[in-house]
Amino acid sequence: MPAWKQLRPSAIAAQLTRTWCYKYDRQSGQFTGRLAGNRIEWGFGKTFRGCRLDQIFSPKTASLVQFAMGRIVLEPALYRNRGKLFRQGRHVIEGERIMLPLAGDGIHADGVLGVSAYDFPLANPAHGPIELLSDAEEWFSLGSCEGGHRLAALLKT
Repeated sequence: MPAWKQLRPSAIAAQLTRTWCYKYDRQSGQFTGRLAGNRIEWGFGKTFRGCRLDQIFSPKTASLVQFAMGRIVLEPALYRNRGKLFRQGRHVIEGERIMLPLAGDGIHADGVLGVSAYDFPLANPAHGPIELLSDAEEWFSLGSCEGGHRLAALLKT
């Protein structure tokens, strides 16, 4: 698994506005925001850096995010969702979201890197809180050959 220090912002510059990342503390089980692109933070109306999940999301959403990102780092696994990503007020936004584990030592996951891509105009904090949705989730376990083969086939398409 890649480490945070191996990522080059210049290589993903076009995606940085839609990118977000959390650090994971195995002792406390807490995820803490490391970064979120300006498109993501503007929609939430707050910065993610240094914030716990419960400081960013509603209790229900924080619980769902904790569960999903927990699976990313503990299994470890990759996540992909296509379709409905979130709802804000009357607006349901569709697109694609991926989450990948990061590992400072290359072996033990200690973070999550995600990208949320959608074409709807910027989310707007004036429209109310963002409710995350999962329309068509796909999970790829990094601990199984089958998951790795499915992911490799998917990436070739």
